[in-house]
Amino acid sequence: MKNLRAQVWMESLGEWSWPGQHTAAVEMLPPAWVPAFPPRLEPAASPAAPVAGGRARRVLIAALLSSLLAVCVALSLQGRLDIGQLTGISPSPSGTLSLQSSLSWKAPPLPTLTLVSQDTAGSSIDGASYSSPALHGHGSFLVYLPAGYASTTRHYPVLYLLHGNNQPASAFLQIGLQDELDRLVTHHVIPPLIAVMIQGGRGANNWRNMGSQHYESYVLEVQELIDRMLPTVASRSARAIAGDSMGGYGAMNIALSNPYRFATVESWLGFFNGLADKLQADRPVLSRIGLHAFVYGGESDQIADPSENAPFAAALRRAGASAKSAVYPGGHSLETLQEHLSLMLTFAGGSLSRTRARLPGPHRVLVN
Repeated sequence: MKNLRAQVWMESLGEWSWPGQHTAAVEMLPPAWVPAFPPRLEPAASPAAPVAGGRARRVLIAALLSSLLAVCVALSLQGRLDIGQLTGISPSPSGTLSLQSSLSWKAPPLPTLTLVSQDTAGSSIDGASYSSPALHGHGSFLVYLPAGYASTTRHYPVLYLLHGNNQPASAFLQIGLQDELDRLVTHHVIPPLIAVMIQGGRGANNWRNMGSQHYESYVLEVQELIDRMLPTVASRSARAIAGDSMGGYGAMNIALSNPYRFATVESWLGFFNGLADKLQADRPVLSRIGLHAFVYGGESDQIADPSENAPFAAALRRAGASAKSAVYPGGHSLETLQEHLSLMLTFAGGSLSRTRARLPGPHRVLVN
C-alpha cells in the first residue's frame, strides 16, 4: 500500500491487520474422504531353490500383478490412462475428484440445513455446521434460498460471500442482503440464486491457508458441499464470490488462485496486497475463459486505500478479465456496504445470468 493509514474497523466489529506483502503458493488439500492411491504391490522375492507348484503359481501371479500395476502407472504418467481408470475415482464437473458408486469408500455425511428464518416474500435463511477437514475443526455457513425454492425442480447459480475481520457471517443479513435479493429477483433484475455466507475464524486470517487452518481450502470445501447438498448449477459460469474488506481480499485471492472455480468476483472496500504475481500467472487462463470482476472503495476509507481499485481493475483487464471499478462516497463502514449492496448484487446476478450488468450510481461515483 502507498500509505499506512489509521487502523479503524467497521462499527467496532473487530481489530484490523494487514496481510503480508508476499503470499506463498497455496495448494488445496483434498477432502478427507478422497482415498489414498492404492498401495504399490512389491514383487515377490525370487526363491533360492525350486518351489512346489502351488507356491510357484502364487509367485508368478504376484509378479504379473506387480508388472501390470507398473504398466498402469507408466501409462498414467504419459497421459494415456487417467486416474479414474486406475483408482475408480473420476473428475467431477468442478474439476475435483468424486467417488464412483462401485467403491467401498464413502463421503462423510452431508451437513443438515436448519431453518433460521423466513420472510414474507417467501425466501428463507438456513444454517448448517459440520466438522471441517480444512480447518481441523468446526465449519459453518448460512444459506439464502429464494422464494419458491421448495416447490421447483430448477437448479440455481450460487453467490459465495466472505465477511470481514471478526465479523459474523450474519453481517450480510444485517445490511439487508435478504431483502435486496428478494427485491431484485422479484423485479427480474437478477435470476433467482442461492447465496452462501461462510463463517470464517476470528482475527485477520485473510481467508488464506495459515498453519493447520486452511481458510482458502475451507471456502472450496464449502463450495463442494453446496454442490452436493443443493440443486446448484455446478459449473464455473454459475459461481460468483464476493466479500467485504478482509473478505474482499479473500474473494479476489481465491478467485485468482482457483481460476477454474469462479466466473465472477467482487471486492467491496477490499485491498490487493501481493496479488499481482497471481494475476500475472493467470493471464493465459483469463485470456481464454475470462473473468467478470468489480472492485470498489470508499472515498474516505482510512483502511483500504480507494486509489488502488482503478489500477487493479486495469491490471485485471490487461490480463483478459472484464473488470470495472468505482469509488463511492463513504468510509470503511457497514453503512457504505449497505448503501451500495444493491449495485453489487446486480453486478453479480447480471454476470451469473450472462447479461451485461448496469451500474447506476449516486453523485460523485467514479466508474472506470
